[in-house]
Amino acid sequence: MALNLAQKEAIVAEVAEVARGAFSAVAAEYRGLTVGQITKLRVEARKVGVYVRVVKNTLARRALEGTDFACMQDGLTGPLILAFAKEDPGAVGRVAVAFAKEHDKFQVRLVAVGGKLLDPSKLSDLAKMPTRNQALSLLLATMKAPVQKLAATINEVPGKLVRTLAAVRDAKEAA
Repeated sequence: MALNLAQKEAIVAEVAEVARGAFSAVAAEYRGLTVGQITKLRVEARKVGVYVRVVKNTLARRALEGTDFACMQDGLTGPLILAFAKEDPGAVGRVAVAFAKEHDKFQVRLVAVGGKLLDPSKLSDLAKMPTRNQALSLLLATMKAPVQKLAATINEVPGKLVRTLAAVRDAKEAA
């Protein structure tokens, strides 16, 4: 079904808007997957804030111009599905890795983060990135550790004194 100029402009504008606000992107070949399988991918992606769209490569190239994902333009060949992480940079990686485990025909060809094109083998590294809440909890744990150790060390001095006095008392009572 051919698209008219207004429809093409709307698609380019939509994808460009998403790309401007996205943290990371993945382009994967979907040849051989059924509509039901792609629908399942879209549902899973939507749950974690990932935008998924099948776009003609010429339209995708135009949409990516002037965004951090312009580095992907040369690799846009063949039937590709684009996925953009809108909230969490690692979300698109986790969705792609999980879907690729179940469907061997889903081949990730392009991975981009922060304006840099990565090798597709780095997808697992992207998937392992912590979420915002996980990163904040790691930061707080790191900040809290020295204070906690200092408090434990200061508390150990009177504790050791009490244990020594108790040992002396027990030794006198036993004698």
